[in-house]
Amino acid sequence: MNYSKLLVLLSVLILGQFVQLCAFGQVSSNESPFKREFGDVKILDAYFGTLNQKIEVAPGDKNVPFTVVFANVGTQDITGIRGQMQLPIGFSSADGKGALIMADSDSESTAGSNFSLTFFVNLDEHIPIQQYPGTVKVDYSRLRESGQRNEFFEFKFKVTGDSTLNLKAMDPFLTSIKNNNVSIEISNSGTAPISNVKVILENTQSSISSTQTSLTNVENVVFDQNNWDVGTIEPKSSKHISLQVYIPENVHTETLHTPMEITYFNAHGDKVETKRNVDFYINGLIDLKIYDVNVIDLSGKQTVIGEIINEGNTKALFGFVTVKPLGNSNIKKTTEFIDEIETDSPVPFNIPVEFNGEPQFGEHKIKITLRYKDDSRNEHLLNYDTTIFLKDTTKKPALTISDYVPSIVGLVIVAAAGVIVFKKIRKKKEPATS
Repeated sequence: MNYSKLLVLLSVLILGQFVQLCAFGQVSSNESPFKREFGDVKILDAYFGTLNQKIEVAPGDKNVPFTVVFANVGTQDITGIRGQMQLPIGFSSADGKGALIMADSDSESTAGSNFSLTFFVNLDEHIPIQQYPGTVKVDYSRLRESGQRNEFFEFKFKVTGDSTLNLKAMDPFLTSIKNNNVSIEISNSGTAPISNVKVILENTQSSISSTQTSLTNVENVVFDQNNWDVGTIEPKSSKHISLQVYIPENVHTETLHTPMEITYFNAHGDKVETKRNVDFYINGLIDLKIYDVNVIDLSGKQTVIGEIINEGNTKALFGFVTVKPLGNSNIKKTTEFIDEIETDSPVPFNIPVEFNGEPQFGEHKIKITLRYKDDSRNEHLLNYDTTIFLKDTTKKPALTISDYVPSIVGLVIVAAAGVIVFKKIRKKKEPATS
């Protein structure tokens, strides 16, 4: 037997095993390069809010839900799920200062499904709005297995700030039977921006007919626009949308509710849809005109008279007419109360003329001011400038032939009566003489 060949063959086999071990040793001195550690749980997301709803938070918020979402990537169901979370300085447990931030799940997580833990935390009012790191420990047990397992995960989360959307009319009063220029302010009084803001006015027949009973009264109101792309509204700022609104005659002395549908994206990037009403109060139209201003002699005194007509659809309240002088006129300022001014019915006024000092006759420039209030008790003024002529009542006019006519007629009548009487007396005396 050739022992030398056998010895060489054994030496080659031994050397090959040694080289293989050295090759593995270059990767790791302790483990095989094919060994992998697979956990049963994997973290998916961490945010403020509940499982199905992220929320915006701001410094100083208390008892805020914080949800961490996991996936059971193992092959077995797990139960007894509990979590403990560690956050930076400025975040604390809602159970009180120094308490652990704990949460547990009262349900099992089947293999391949997701589960979540919701913690409740307080935010210090001085923390900045930014991204923060966090750590969570998850304890759980496999079904049909004794003992407890745990895993640690690091994550990042963000304090977003909160956005607060408000709508209001810059001037909430409109007037019927006319075009009204309307400006609506859309403001964000929060600490987080809102982006891609779009506003839709729901006044179309299709949107109203979608419900059995309309909750607004915009069916017959005419709007020149109903859709606006507002864009981004930064914190503590506002933007405006403008439109024209025509109010029909039958809508007045009531509140107009204009429904607005608003869509935007919050600080989480989630799309938000909300509905708001912008309310207006509709004043009736008061359209007053002063006309037929003149001067007449009334009870021996010259008086300024005129008419006021209301061509609107609602009455004016608490009306006062004031006559005051202009230029060199020395007419005394005088006011008359005329009360309500109804529609389509002229209201007369008559104001006796008085003077400051000696009367001045002839032409006088005057201003007639009509002061009244609308349904909202807002005061309005209507001015009318004109010129009147005052006669000199102290100067007697020169006599004309027409002034003597009554006297002449009287004398003729007296003379005729005298002639008749004379003839009758004469006839009575004639027989006696004969």
